[in-house]
Amino acid sequence: MARIELDLAHSYKPNPQQDSDYALLPLSMAFEDGGAYALLGPSGCGKTTMLNIMSGLLVPSQGRVLFDGRDVTRASPQERNIAQVFQFPVIYDTMTVAENLAFPLRNRKVPEAQIRERVGQIAEMLEMSGQLNQRAAGLSADAKQKISLGRGLVRSDVAAVLFDEPLTVIDPHLKWQLRRKLKQIHHELKLTLIYVTHDQIEALTFADQVVVMTRGRAVQVGTPGDLFERPQHAFVGHFIGSPGMNFLPGQAQDGHVVVAGHRLPLPRALPSGALRVGVRPEYLALAPQGERGSLPCEVVRVQDVGTHQMLTATVDGQVLKARCAPEQRLPAVGETVWLQVLGEHTCFYQNEELLP
Repeated sequence: MARIELDLAHSYKPNPQQDSDYALLPLSMAFEDGGAYALLGPSGCGKTTMLNIMSGLLVPSQGRVLFDGRDVTRASPQERNIAQVFQFPVIYDTMTVAENLAFPLRNRKVPEAQIRERVGQIAEMLEMSGQLNQRAAGLSADAKQKISLGRGLVRSDVAAVLFDEPLTVIDPHLKWQLRRKLKQIHHELKLTLIYVTHDQIEALTFADQVVVMTRGRAVQVGTPGDLFERPQHAFVGHFIGSPGMNFLPGQAQDGHVVVAGHRLPLPRALPSGALRVGVRPEYLALAPQGERGSLPCEVVRVQDVGTHQMLTATVDGQVLKARCAPEQRLPAVGETVWLQVLGEHTCFYQNEELLP
């Protein structure tokens, strides 16, 4: 296992001139030995590019990659001792499950007794012990991808295991089981795991640290709790959560913020000027009429989704969503409701960045 440090940028164009020419804008970050990380973001944000640079499949156009302080920028995946699991299964159909799992170890001349022990351990973790003697050709796509995961995990000496959206082809119910299984495997084997996904549920349930990316930038690295409670960038607030954070344009002045024509007292001193007020639906509560820090809104929709109710309202053309308890009595569509916008969980942003 290794500590991986990146200090680099990458462009697929020969002479990048502007930010849009870069697949990865200049970044500097480290992945600690034994950590479980997720690279999370929409398609085209640069997460697979970053993973391929770490694995050695791609050489960065600028900067370098360090493994435990050793420069491996131009080293091959084999020289880096990396295991990588791809979006679609990479296995040998003519081999049995056991032979597929053993293949990376036999290539490295590991003694047969150790191979049997390790293959048995990984098969048990993936709940495939009963299928070890089956040929891979006859298995479902789900089972084949489990073998592919096992091949990535079977070597105990790897510097890191890199996953590139490995659960895309998996049945939704099995996907939930495998996410939990990967988490368990990480705790048991203490491998350095880095997992690429566009699915926030996958990222937040698997990783101890999540790297949120957009347009070639890593905008925040933090725990799932950090990303939810204190998004450092407006994109993180929007991307994390279902639905994401509510944003209202405002103007800070003289200890107040003017939002939708209403002057609300700020809980702390903020620099004067334009800002965005961010509050999650979970923290946007109903308030008594005229309550300090609240806004009058018109209800446009109430949805009962079983575990909670989702209230949608508008104020000055801005849409707000509030997550309410299932038993809470809510006003009807067309009625005016006061929503508590300012509180201890409210975030303020200038130029998309969170104000301290």
